[in-house]
Amino acid sequence: MALRRDGQDRRDALLDAALACFAKRGVVHTGIEEIRKAAGASPSSVYHLFGGLPALTLALLERTFVRLFEHLSARVVPQPSAEKAIKALVVGHVDWVLAQRDEARFMYEATALEMDAEASAALQRKKAEMIAPMAARFASFMKKGELYRMSPLELDVIVLGSTHEACRRWLAGAPIEPRFLRSVLPVLAWQAVQKAPKKSARKS
Repeated sequence: MALRRDGQDRRDALLDAALACFAKRGVVHTGIEEIRKAAGASPSSVYHLFGGLPALTLALLERTFVRLFEHLSARVVPQPSAEKAIKALVVGHVDWVLAQRDEARFMYEATALEMDAEASAALQRKKAEMIAPMAARFASFMKKGELYRMSPLELDVIVLGSTHEACRRWLAGAPIEPRFLRSVLPVLAWQAVQKAPKKSARKS
């Protein structure tokens, strides 16, 4: 157990060092040796734990998704209505980006990079597991007729598409007010997916 704990600690230290290095120089300009030195790790431990920079980057991306989706699920799943859940999703994402700038910047940069098909497929499977509680909650609202029926991917594109773009630009230094992100985007997201109630037929 002690050895496993030590291995987990060394793994976390390397991931933390990678995030710090990526925040300073960007993903594409950071090398494995720079991360190793920042973590105070031996060359053998880096390759033993990850095998190389692509696997380390992927592991950090997976950890980032775990943290993000746990944060979002805690906001979304308890909501009693589709409107509150959609707005909680958008505000929750914005709040996470505002609070975790380095992780958010890394997430957007890393997901824009090309990865091999096998790694990409594995990551998508893990993401599906992470978002399952939220997907189930939104599916319940679709079943009730509060939302149009759509897949989790389609929901993400429609509800968070503008939010992702606004957050990317804000992280890049664009003059976008966080107040706008938290107040306007949730309303627009809800307007995009709410299902209008059926009009009752007129009596002759």
